[in-house]
Amino acid sequence: MDPVGPMQTFVRVVDAGSFTAAASQMNTTQPTISRQIAALEEHLGARLLTRSTRRLTLTDDGRVFYDHALRALEALGEAENAIGHRRAKPAGVLRMATPVVFGRLHIVPRLSAFLGRYPAVTVDLIMSDTFTDLTEQGIDLAIRVGEISDPGLIAKRIGLVRRVTVASPSYLGARGTPHTPADLADHDCIVYTRLSTGNRWIFEGEAGPITVEVEGRYRADNSEAVREGVISGLGIAVIPSFAFTEEIDSGKIKVLLKKYEPRRLPMHAVYPSRRFVSLKVRAMIDYLSHEFALDRRLTAHVV
Repeated sequence: MDPVGPMQTFVRVVDAGSFTAAASQMNTTQPTISRQIAALEEHLGARLLTRSTRRLTLTDDGRVFYDHALRALEALGEAENAIGHRRAKPAGVLRMATPVVFGRLHIVPRLSAFLGRYPAVTVDLIMSDTFTDLTEQGIDLAIRVGEISDPGLIAKRIGLVRRVTVASPSYLGARGTPHTPADLADHDCIVYTRLSTGNRWIFEGEAGPITVEVEGRYRADNSEAVREGVISGLGIAVIPSFAFTEEIDSGKIKVLLKKYEPRRLPMHAVYPSRRFVSLKVRAMIDYLSHEFALDRRLTAHVV
């Protein structure tokens, strides 16, 4: 038998944690995955996985084979890329993860041009503000804001995010305008519950960092809900400027506390730390890097 296909399936099953999850990621069926693994085990003359109703467990032989299979597939990919990159074109399904509002406003509108340039690529977009395990979910590439500390990921900086303190004119008309971070104690603030500092907002002032604890009657676990809360007048929020398109320029949303701006954050394209990076991943990173460099909202341009 040709072991490459079953070897790729075996690695995907181990990374995904189940036959069903691997089948979903590979756009095939669970019985097909099971047959490939059974054929591989027969070919090797060894049991690679112990199956139960709840989980898969690697056998001792399975752990050894998994490590060698990873290296073999990486070497094969590197060889193909080294010889064929001048002629080859990006192809296949690119599974990409992005935060919700960022994906809607800044990834989806750019996909038409990307797909037009690379007709053999299909994009499977996963939008969530949760940091998912890229390997476990079979994700090729993710866009993340902030510092990357996971040693299992390779990160390429593709932008710089400016965060702003904002509110709608209707809210400010009813509650007044804060002039210093301390004034936020008298306001309804929209708390983004996935923020690492919670309801502690940190601003950069002329004398150094300023930390304030804020409160409000509306909290949300995703940036889309924070954005809509600001627009509808539910309160004041600290949010990346990329969450808005024309709303700031048109005056629909007001930027507050301009002398006390939250720390700017890097934006990265991240992918699992395997030596081989597919052409489709390289193509998307290069495309987004160029696109974002032209967008003032993604290069920390001052409003």
